[in-house]
Amino acid sequence: MSGSFPGIALPGLLLVAGGLLLPLVPVRLRGTFMLVLPVLGLLQILSLPADASWNLEILGLTLEVMRVDGLSLVFGYVFHLAAFLGMIFSLRVRDVGQQVAALVYAGSAIGAVFAGDLLTLFLYWELTAVSSVFLVWAGRDEGAFRAGLRYLVVQVLSGMLLLLGLVLHYQATGSMEFGHLGLTSPGTALIFLAFGIKCAFPLLHAWLPDAYPEATVSGAVFLSAFTTKLAVYALARGFAGTEALIWIGAFMTVFPIFYAVIENDLRRVLSYSLIIQLGFMVVGVGIGTELALNGTAAHAFGHVLYKALLFMAMGAVLHQTGTAKASELGGLYRSMPLTALFCIVGAASISAVPLFSGFVSKALITSATAQAGHHAAWTVLLFASAGVLHYAGIKIPYLAFFGRNSGIRVSEAPRPMLIAMGLTALLCIVIGVRPQMLYLILPFPMEYSPYTASHVIGQLQLLLFSGLAFVVILRRGWFPGMLPSTYLDVDWIWRRGLPRTATFLFRAVSPFCCRIGAAVGSIVKRSLYLLHDHFGPRSRLAGTWPTGSMVLWVVILLALSLLVSYF
Repeated sequence: MSGSFPGIALPGLLLVAGGLLLPLVPVRLRGTFMLVLPVLGLLQILSLPADASWNLEILGLTLEVMRVDGLSLVFGYVFHLAAFLGMIFSLRVRDVGQQVAALVYAGSAIGAVFAGDLLTLFLYWELTAVSSVFLVWAGRDEGAFRAGLRYLVVQVLSGMLLLLGLVLHYQATGSMEFGHLGLTSPGTALIFLAFGIKCAFPLLHAWLPDAYPEATVSGAVFLSAFTTKLAVYALARGFAGTEALIWIGAFMTVFPIFYAVIENDLRRVLSYSLIIQLGFMVVGVGIGTELALNGTAAHAFGHVLYKALLFMAMGAVLHQTGTAKASELGGLYRSMPLTALFCIVGAASISAVPLFSGFVSKALITSATAQAGHHAAWTVLLFASAGVLHYAGIKIPYLAFFGRNSGIRVSEAPRPMLIAMGLTALLCIVIGVRPQMLYLILPFPMEYSPYTASHVIGQLQLLLFSGLAFVVILRRGWFPGMLPSTYLDVDWIWRRGLPRTATFLFRAVSPFCCRIGAAVGSIVKRSLYLLHDHFGPRSRLAGTWPTGSMVLWVVILLALSLLVSYF
């Protein structure tokens, strides 16, 4: 298709428009309105032809504002599911600003995965940044405000790099198409960096555990679903097969484990856990085979669900108890048994326990890694899989709902939260039991069965030994104490390190600079006095000269001019 602007017929714009109109909807109808929007959006993309596109001519540029294919569809499906489940979870929220931000955020992420050109992608990319920051600021305290500012700076920086990259790429190629780019030019390198920032690449990741735990109870659920998975989609679209991503992703699966193990705030543990799962997806993109890209898409699909479920469970705990810190929790299974059950389902899914969603998606990536001959990366993924069970599969449900008895007694989570967690947990189990339902919507056709004897036994052995290690560490008293504390991440460099270094250098060079300044000032002052003595109103040059002397000097100057001209 091509021609006039299609308006809200574009995927995602229905949610964006609906979010902006939400304040005009009567309060009693807002809940229904918010739930209907993602359902209509999902029906809309289900009705689109498999190869549909929409071109728009503007300012001499041909923009493909909509492109439908297998990769965009699988992300479109799960983003609509996440929006629907998130809206159920947040039905009790009475903050209309937060609801508007959530709808616009979800809609812009959906629009981005259907963008066929880089300029359209950039517009949606920035809209996700601007809308999502309000989910952090909705916390309405000093910590949320500061974290939101830092989050916004990083997200806008990503957008500016994307804009600069697309300009350079257009100048070099004359094309705005968002297809396979590769690291072939300065423009594509900047685009790669822009995607990497939103994907929480190592050393660029600190914004995620900084901002997500400061978001509201429901805001963190939405944040966990869209920004980083949009970045994964963008990498899969533009940089599939880029070998550097294999090692970037492998490192992403390892370094956050140590933070997740010692972190006290359980929502921050989930944030570091999110980076680890992103690492698996980035490895799949780096391998770039059809099996690996299917694994990336499948893992992104499953991860949106089980990570949202875990953030829902911890959000429900925070909502009911006022804290998500492990040092203050324990024994909550007595008060919140359903929330505990749903948390265990999410923990089993992220740990890739057989019959849960993480098992059938992670299997694709590990199999593709082994088939491609990247045995070192495969070993790293194996180590990371064991670590996941330790910090997420066991630590979170154990410290929050079991373990010591904190004495906290509260009521179960509100009904909308329980319904959202129940539906999400059901999807995690259904995908794990019937993986072909997920495999059928993946970008490339394949025949794959995760439930082979070798794979199931190997995974059960890994989980068994990892669980045994946790028990031994716990019984021996080696498990790090959950203390109210702050752990330094790389953001310390620019939040504390650079300002302190600049202050130290200023103080160190300040005396030297003062002496230099005094010397220069003295020279300037003496020069001005000298000029004043020679050319001032009372100097000899300012006096009256005899006419004969002036005539003599004129003759001398003329003679010198003739000599210069002659030679």
